[in-house]
Amino acid sequence: MKLAINGEDRLFEGPLTLYELVEHLGMKTDRVAVELNRNIVSRERWAQTNLGDGDRLEIVHFVGGGRNAV
Repeated sequence: MKLAINGEDRLFEGPLTLYELVEHLGMKTDRVAVELNRNIVSRERWAQTNLGDGDRLEIVHFVGGGRNAV
């Protein structure tokens, strides 16, 4: 199955849910947001969201950081 992830085409063995994809990519599920075919998918629906050939995903990682002002 071909998926476009953040603009890059990648091949995967199917079938695959959104939750399985995020885990396969080694991402922490509590620190990412996912848009599937231009629609944001709530984390609660990832396990029930089946991916299909040609789907387009944007995955955003949330990271902490910054510095303290002196």
